[in-house]
Amino acid sequence: MISWRHTKPLVFVVLALTAVSTFCGATPFTFLTTAQAAQSKLGDLSEFRRIVIDASSLVDKGNLVQARTRIKDLEMSWDEAERSLKPRAAGDWHKVDKSIDQALSALREKTPDPAACRQALTNLLTVMDQMNQS
Repeated sequence: MISWRHTKPLVFVVLALTAVSTFCGATPFTFLTTAQAAQSKLGDLSEFRRIVIDASSLVDKGNLVQARTRIKDLEMSWDEAERSLKPRAAGDWHKVDKSIDQALSALREKTPDPAACRQALTNLLTVMDQMNQS
């Protein structure tokens, strides 16, 4: 059993991040526990999700070049995991893959639109989170 003493700092971090994101006008993200992430038919998507959140943060800071580099990390790690993920739930894998492709396209535009990039990344997180609910 986890004691309040151990979870108290985490609660304050989550509350602080929520407050900061709300104050800054950023899109608040859903925080999933490892157990929730592992509920997906595809398996644990938390590492992929973390990359998307990193890229989103970079877009929010206006650093589209680094966001493009970070989303490339997602593309590579997703492709490397295809052989193990796709057989588990091919339909789910294709939904996430299509959403990743849309985020990649938005960030790889000759002149990327920050709003379009932010929306594509938000949509990608939504699709990933839906996998945990199916």
